[in-house]
Amino acid sequence: MYWPLGAPQIYAAATQRRIPVRVNGDDDYENEASENEPSVLLGLRVSRNGHLFATITTTTMTVWQTSPVVVLASITRSKKSLQNYGHNVSILLRPDSSIAVVQTQFGFFVTYTITTDPSARVYRQLHDRGNNRRQSVVDRSATEEERNGVPEVSVRFRMVIKVDAGIGKALALDDELVVATEKPAAVQCISWTPDNTGQNKPSTELLSRMTWMQKRSTVVDMVYDRGMSLAVWITDDGRAYAVTRGSKPSKENDASNKLFRGYEFHTPMDTTDTALNAAINAKFSLLAVACASGKISVYSARDYVGSITLSHTLQPPTSLSSTGAISSISYSPDGYCLFAGFERGWAFWSVYGKPGGSSFMGDRALSNKNSEGWLLGILEGFWLTGGSAILIACPRDDRLWILEMAKSAVTGCFCAANVARTVLLTSSSMMVYRGYELPQLQTISADASLWHHVQIPKAFLANQRPLRCAVISSDGHYVALAGRRGLAHYSVSSGRWKTFSDSEVENAFVVRGGMCWYQHILIAAVETNENHELRLYSRELGLDRSSVVHVEKLPSPVVIISLSGQDSLLVYTYENILYHFVINASSATVSLVRVGQIALNGIVRAPARVRAVSWILPDHQLRDGDPSQDVTHASVIFLVDAKLVLLQSSSDEDRGLRYDMRVIANNVEYFDLVRDQVHVLGIQDQLTPGTPLIENINVELQNDHGLKDSLWFFDGAHVQCWMDVENLLESASTENDRGLPQTVLISTDFYPSSIVLNKGVILGVDTDLVQRRDVNFAFFRLGIRTQLFLPQILRRYLSLSDLNAATILCNQYEPLPYFPHALEILLYTVLEDEVESPPASSDALLPFVISFLSSFPSYLDILVQCTRKTEVRSWRTLFAHLPSPRTLFETSLAKGMLKTAGGYLLVLHTLEEAGSASSDSEQCVRLLQKAKESGDWDLCKELARFLMALDESGNELRKAMQKIGFQPAHSSGEYSVTKESANQSPEMTIRLKPPRPNGTRRYSVLYEDTDDNAESASATSAEDGSRAEDG
Repeated sequence: MYWPLGAPQIYAAATQRRIPVRVNGDDDYENEASENEPSVLLGLRVSRNGHLFATITTTTMTVWQTSPVVVLASITRSKKSLQNYGHNVSILLRPDSSIAVVQTQFGFFVTYTITTDPSARVYRQLHDRGNNRRQSVVDRSATEEERNGVPEVSVRFRMVIKVDAGIGKALALDDELVVATEKPAAVQCISWTPDNTGQNKPSTELLSRMTWMQKRSTVVDMVYDRGMSLAVWITDDGRAYAVTRGSKPSKENDASNKLFRGYEFHTPMDTTDTALNAAINAKFSLLAVACASGKISVYSARDYVGSITLSHTLQPPTSLSSTGAISSISYSPDGYCLFAGFERGWAFWSVYGKPGGSSFMGDRALSNKNSEGWLLGILEGFWLTGGSAILIACPRDDRLWILEMAKSAVTGCFCAANVARTVLLTSSSMMVYRGYELPQLQTISADASLWHHVQIPKAFLANQRPLRCAVISSDGHYVALAGRRGLAHYSVSSGRWKTFSDSEVENAFVVRGGMCWYQHILIAAVETNENHELRLYSRELGLDRSSVVHVEKLPSPVVIISLSGQDSLLVYTYENILYHFVINASSATVSLVRVGQIALNGIVRAPARVRAVSWILPDHQLRDGDPSQDVTHASVIFLVDAKLVLLQSSSDEDRGLRYDMRVIANNVEYFDLVRDQVHVLGIQDQLTPGTPLIENINVELQNDHGLKDSLWFFDGAHVQCWMDVENLLESASTENDRGLPQTVLISTDFYPSSIVLNKGVILGVDTDLVQRRDVNFAFFRLGIRTQLFLPQILRRYLSLSDLNAATILCNQYEPLPYFPHALEILLYTVLEDEVESPPASSDALLPFVISFLSSFPSYLDILVQCTRKTEVRSWRTLFAHLPSPRTLFETSLAKGMLKTAGGYLLVLHTLEEAGSASSDSEQCVRLLQKAKESGDWDLCKELARFLMALDESGNELRKAMQKIGFQPAHSSGEYSVTKESANQSPEMTIRLKPPRPNGTRRYSVLYEDTDDNAESASATSAEDGSRAEDG
């Protein structure tokens, strides 16, 4: 759900630019003298809120602001300090960025205090007073914000901490500095503040006394996540441990209370499996461990006492010799994306393993020539605020690179409209894909003009950065955006934004719990200083204090809101209660009416882990039921972390309502319940019947919902689909002993962003690295990709012998211009699978597929197109279930499908069905006669080529020319046909040049006028291209 975008911004981290030196033209920088280079970056750290980051060189520490990126303060150590403590090695930041810790060469920590003076400014914009251009209210607001400037930051020396035991690795936490020492191997905890006695004595625990660790090991890397209250330690023997903090000892040398408790979850099987570093994903409860082989093992942490199991493995984008070892890994703040920096490049993956952008798709030699260090190797990489960009430091370089990222709107606001329509959010703009309402062939086009680029107002960015979430309406007309506080909305049709004119009103609330659109009404879950509310805003009104159409107060904060069906709003709160509201809309007013609620205490253990919610109502309840009784009939779907959970209601003996819970899918990045896509249902109802077989289908099955009742999800490897959610509910019920129905697996080589149901495709986004030799920089470009899902769905129906359902589905999609291609893919995939792994005759699917395809008008074309895509060895398997190629040839010829008959002619010759070259020639002459009569000269050219392949002397071709009425026109060997046989104008004669028996073959149809101004057009073979020449 993340894609790199554009070219990175470059910032000089030193006042003097250092030119990289290469050795003998190699693309690796010179190692010698780089360690002592005063301007080379050695490390960087980003604060927890992402507003500040710090960098170090051998002598200097610099504090930066992230938005805009400017230097706030810098401190250079004195020569005496460098002599006493050694040069800088690495840097740490206390999470609140109030203290910076610099580790030195001789085993010291030099600490600094970072303070901000709100009244002073480092930078302030100055504007020419002579510029009297009129400014709008929005422009003036942005200008005033810019004039406030950047607050001043001061860095002051605090203290020096000496670690006699040697520093292996250090970790800066909120309350203490955790240091892993080498001799002896131990872990020390140094508090930031002195105790009651004024002393700051560290707490120490030897690794040898930690019974859960291997003996004689030392800690070489540590990472910590506050959301999970969990640390991961990497030891020198390549093992990884999940570690939690214990209580502090009440007395000195008190061994009853341990400082740390841990569990080993990664044990290397060999040297290639050795752990190098780690990252923690609190959003999805994942622990990622980078291994020496270049792979990344990702573990699922159910608890911290042993239930940590391998979830999946991420393979490097290329070989280890090309990537080098992994130097840095980190998850995006929302957990949806993993960034891995290698010694020779970098790569992205989605949370469950779909590869994303990578530097390894580029030309390394060209990157080296242009000195683009961000493509050549990574020292460290960190995500900036909200995942809007990646901050990159390169080895032996003095530059910082900030690569902008585009992320799906689903990452910030999970709702049906965001899943159904592709909306990408960057740090300062939005990109809306507008191909959904266009004709089918334009929808699957990769044309960049289908992206609607929206620049976010400067005032909103200046005041409310970072952007929190965005949501699009189900019809794609409106988009709403929420920032640090407040919101704004935009009309895609008119291109106009509406923002709050009063900053006090805008800053009075924050959107927390998501947003969604109901027609032109924006529903937002907000928090104020005192209340938790659902607010309704109309797009037709401005945004001010009196523009709220309706307010619904709630007793607790909102986790997520979601529209379901036509007019139902589901609101899930931190009290573990799911509220059901009905949207009561009239021509004058819009309001919310609460009609029911479900208490889920004891069912959902952690409300904050819920990412999405929806429900499924029976058809009879949707048509005739009382909305207040929806909660008693609904089956609720929750997405908890990455588990898709189904809650089914039932009544017990005491008439009480209870819910049975079942996990129906794991590793779910997002799901799409098609019932929630109101606009999709409306579009699909417009598809007209096109298959004659629809008349023979049972009346009951004609009312089948088809894929309108389907449930889709993406697990990082495949798009999976349950075609009928009602069947899923029956199978998942505790009253049945059946297992869940098998899903349909659909593979894509891009990240799928939406299911375009009415077009029969999965639409996704891909990114390409563009390098040109006429410019000295590289950039990433987004593109739209599509994948048909009809072949896989049809195959599943046919494998279940459900011919009626398959025919209904084909009836819905037959008007699509690429529908025959979908049937061709169906036949091709089944044929290839049965050729590779021949099934028993009773289990063969190919005969059933061929029988099904024979009912379609394009049946003969589908067969011959499939033969063109398969090897000859597959033909015998295919034609074992078909009439002979001669019969298919005759059928195509009788129906006037001349090009199709030409395809079967090749099959006839290859399978030696005709028996001899003379028989092949006879069939070819018949087809050539038909082609000449219809004026299909391209086909005549191909048939002439075929005759030359049978007899390179050209005798067979000459005989054929004479039989169909071509006469020699000149001594050059060209043949002509009269106007009567060719159906041409009286002034025109057609001449056909025979192909050359050796050398390059060229076939030309010459149209020659009888007057003096004769012109001719020449058509050449596919391998020679096409050209026009004078006759």
